[in-house]
Amino acid sequence: WPQPVKGGQTGNDTLTNILIPGENWQLAADVPGGSDGPAVNARGEVFFSEVRSNRIWKIATDGQKDFFSTNALGVSGAAFGPDGWLYSVGKSEKVIAYLVNTNRMEPKGETLEIARDLHGNDIVVAFKGNFHIYVTDSTASATNGPTKVWLVKSSGEKTVVDTGLKFANGITLSPDQSLLYVDDYRSHWVYSYVIQPDGTLANKQRYYWLHERDGDDDSGADGMRCDRDGRLYVATRLGIQVCDQAGRVQCILPTPNGRVANLCFGGEKFDTLFATCGDKVFKRKLNTTGANAWDQPNKPAPPRL
Repeated sequence: WPQPVKGGQTGNDTLTNILIPGENWQLAADVPGGSDGPAVNARGEVFFSEVRSNRIWKIATDGQKDFFSTNALGVSGAAFGPDGWLYSVGKSEKVIAYLVNTNRMEPKGETLEIARDLHGNDIVVAFKGNFHIYVTDSTASATNGPTKVWLVKSSGEKTVVDTGLKFANGITLSPDQSLLYVDDYRSHWVYSYVIQPDGTLANKQRYYWLHERDGDDDSGADGMRCDRDGRLYVATRLGIQVCDQAGRVQCILPTPNGRVANLCFGGEKFDTLFATCGDKVFKRKLNTTGANAWDQPNKPAPPRL
């Protein structure tokens, strides 16, 4: 005193490994209609939905922004597939795929309805398993019924592969795509499942234990992604909780406005974390690379306990 308090070097190994000195959060987009459903394509371009305006935006690798679709039918979750199509779920109660025009901002005008009669929260499309699409559906949560996880095949065939979570929300794959992760918005758990050759799930267990605010009974867990080293990044009320492969939260990255719904890794090297935070989208360059479900799976080094 009277000089302001300054932080020193952190003793947290995870923060030391993933953060770059001098690289902080930056504003990537102002979104008056609310942002959600971020997804990244093979070029590193990030797409996200403007929830209340039914629009999908695209952020190019140079930071330029424009509309990708102005009739997105209430998209809440989106993911690219290994075929380059953008798959989405939301209020339309369908799985919709958009054929992306890589030279211009808008779609090529071609869309496909993959499946219907499911109200999707979030979605992931696997590289393995001939386009296994997994969707979380929390429709039953309004009546305190068990929510669902769907397996949707490229043919449109859909099967419920799990029930029982209070509010199945965020969903992602491990970097080697042997495991599916689903978080429960109304608890502090992220569940782990072993993916079978036919895409069904086995060995369900509560695996990642998330932190929650004092006075809360749940973490508000939403969107998730993994990096190629096997860490899991979970959007929660406290910020982005970063977990190790053993299931432990190692650090929490707060966002500038204290809100976060979903996230993805974008940019040309997939080393920039994009976070949808209400009426803002923020980005932050990290010293790690995202594991993209549409890409060839990779096997991280074994976890250190």
